[in-house]
Amino acid sequence: MSRATLVEAPDEIAAAAPVVPRRQRPARRWRRVVSPAVLVLGWEVAARTGLLAAEKLPAPSDVLATGWRLSRDGTLGIHLLDSLTRAGAGLLIGGLLALALGTVAGLLRLGDDLVDPPVQMARMLPHLGLVPLLIIWVGIGESLKISLVALGAFFPIYFNTYAGIRDIDERLVEVARTCGLGQAARLRHVVLPGALPSLFLGLRLAIGAAWLSLVVGEQVNAQTGIGFLMMEAREFSQTDVVVLGLLVYALLGLISDSALRVLERRMLTWRRGLRAT
Repeated sequence: MSRATLVEAPDEIAAAAPVVPRRQRPARRWRRVVSPAVLVLGWEVAARTGLLAAEKLPAPSDVLATGWRLSRDGTLGIHLLDSLTRAGAGLLIGGLLALALGTVAGLLRLGDDLVDPPVQMARMLPHLGLVPLLIIWVGIGESLKISLVALGAFFPIYFNTYAGIRDIDERLVEVARTCGLGQAARLRHVVLPGALPSLFLGLRLAIGAAWLSLVVGEQVNAQTGIGFLMMEAREFSQTDVVVLGLLVYALLGLISDSALRVLERRMLTWRRGLRAT
């Protein structure tokens, strides 16, 4: 098989694959909004008719009014910025470490023997249960919160990077070697594209774990952050602020996941998977 055949084959397969008309895609996007809108509407009606007590679960309109008030006086922006900073730092540290170790363990037999066993042992430990030990190691400051986020992001990225590399068909690597591609070229044109789908899945899982870890971390001796805002509101029985904090976390997770899905579609345009009907 020539190098030209190796390059042209994916194009021919992609051309033969059925393409869903673009005009159908916006309709699908709108369908995804229907069920959340119905839930919010039902929540509003239940709160306004007295089925839900205001001190237990306020109406969505009241929560939005509280969010607008906190946004206008700058309180929500300050806490949100601090939460985003902690989440970004933890994701960067945990993600880069996981990517490096997952690549070493996936590509090298020696790396697999040395790196994977301790990581497999560590993943059995609930990282949120390590809070007391982390407090002893790094204290109760910003390091604790960033460490929790990094731990939450590490394992999904590591295991999906490792699995993505190991699941590549060895015959593709042999074909690339036969066509004269060097080791660096094989990594770029075969290993990296083959592992990207798993890596994106790991990133999406890592983002969810990072936000979950941040919720816990910001409730330990924090002075700012959405988690601190919720804890302070709990002390004064401000249910609307607590619900607002939960909605902010949910929106941050949704926005980050949606952005990652858009990036995934742009980078993996060659992949034709099963489409829902």
